[in-house]
Amino acid sequence: MAFRYKLDVVQALKDKGFSTYRIRKEKLFSESTLQAFRENQTVSWETLEQVCRILQCQPGDLVEFYEA
Repeated sequence: MAFRYKLDVVQALKDKGFSTYRIRKEKLFSESTLQAFRENQTVSWETLEQVCRILQCQPGDLVEFYEA
């Protein structure tokens, strides 16, 4: 898919107080999902919805389309 993250999602979550430890402890995202964010891989719409809820943003704030 020709989408990429506009920001470092893991860092943005940390800036909101959600360390990777807290994310795993509260079972918000799996380790594989965190790794997908780190490697700029796609995740499910449900995951993007959860990130938007936590960061209080819109999907367009997280991802952008580009010509591959």
